[in-house]
Amino acid sequence: MKKLIVAVAALAFTALSHAAQAQNYPVRPITLVIPFAPGGSTSIVGRGVAEKMGELLGEKVVVDNRPGAGGTVGTKAVAKSDPDGYTLLLGYTGTLAIGPSLYKNAGYDPRKDFAPIGMIGNAPNSLVVHPSFPAKSVAELITYAKANPGKVNFGSAGAGTASHITGEYFARAAGITLVHIPYKGTGPALTDLLGGHIPMAFAPIPASHTNVAAGKLRALAVTSSARSGLLPDVPTIAEAGLPGFDASLYYGLVAPAGTPRPVIDKLNKALHAALTSEEVKRQLGNDGTDITPGTPEDYADFIDKDEKKWAQLVKASGVEQE
Repeated sequence: MKKLIVAVAALAFTALSHAAQAQNYPVRPITLVIPFAPGGSTSIVGRGVAEKMGELLGEKVVVDNRPGAGGTVGTKAVAKSDPDGYTLLLGYTGTLAIGPSLYKNAGYDPRKDFAPIGMIGNAPNSLVVHPSFPAKSVAELITYAKANPGKVNFGSAGAGTASHITGEYFARAAGITLVHIPYKGTGPALTDLLGGHIPMAFAPIPASHTNVAAGKLRALAVTSSARSGLLPDVPTIAEAGLPGFDASLYYGLVAPAGTPRPVIDKLNKALHAALTSEEVKRQLGNDGTDITPGTPEDYADFIDKDEKKWAQLVKASGVEQE
């Protein structure tokens, strides 16, 4: 009986301690780890949300880009960091849904090692080519690739990223062979594409659309099941001849597992307020991100479903990383 009383008292003390921590939180700057190089869609989305959340929380949310191994380096680092609410991660399809099944040892479990804060939104990838590339449609690209097997390169944000697996998914669905050229982030991949060093890439719309609008790149298709409001004249890959093709990308915020629930709730409230603010809605909307805020439980359920979907695509692609 005495042990039970001690245990209950300890739980009560912990609950009160967490509540007090949340009430005072934050008392110093928060670090938001974006596990990719600057310049890509994750940075565009993460920086927009971080700035507004910092205003709402009264402390800066400092962005820390940590690229490497398809985003798994930065993701693993957050999974192993202190669960005190001062180190957060920009969750992403490439890291929470693809990485765990693509890498033999990603170093983290998307369900067990993180405390979901909330979803931010989603955006499709775009299939973009250099203006000098002869194909002006998906059908022409497929025909060209079949006539030139193994001679068409495509760039991605890195081995194992969503843009990489989307490219493998596309090649398999189209019955063609493409040569993958990995970069350390979407930004570097687009830099080489703009320079004509590679002919094509799969890149998130938030990172590619300004160059498409300026005529520096040509968009052949988007990878979602519906057209993008930012590129309404660009067909989906499904429309362009590969029925059922769908590879949308999702963003959210997570903290290390064990982060006190009151802190998670405070962060979720700030995230929701940021996403419903006019400036963030305008900024992300202008970059092609469909905002979908929700509860931590909503995001946890989504992470589970999204990982199962992409695990099947990774298996079907036959791609595996060390």
